[in-house]
Amino acid sequence: MVVSRSKARAITGCGNVPVREFWSITVYSLETSSFFLNAARLTLGSLDKDLKRNADGSVDVFIGPTPPAGGESNWLYSAPGQKWFPWFRVYGPEKAIFDKSWRLPDIEKIA
Repeated sequence: MVVSRSKARAITGCGNVPVREFWSITVYSLETSSFFLNAARLTLGSLDKDLKRNADGSVDVFIGPTPPAGGESNWLYSAPGQKWFPWFRVYGPEKAIFDKSWRLPDIEKIA
């Protein structure tokens, strides 16, 4: 998926990922296939100590030029007006990853 707008996006309900170890997500510039230079954080993952979890243990991941109010700890920077793509990694994947019974929620526009 390539995203080309400067609007904020979210993956809601992520986090109940079937892994033995951990998961992480990184946002890359489509132009350079690298990180955004102004990013304060390059990845977000299940091992992050300040990651805010929902009551069910899932996580909402926010991607955009600015963090949403109260969502700073779950936010990854994307440059305004630049195309980008996410890369979601799983470490120690369990059966549900391989048989595709678990799916990463869609990235949705939130603003």
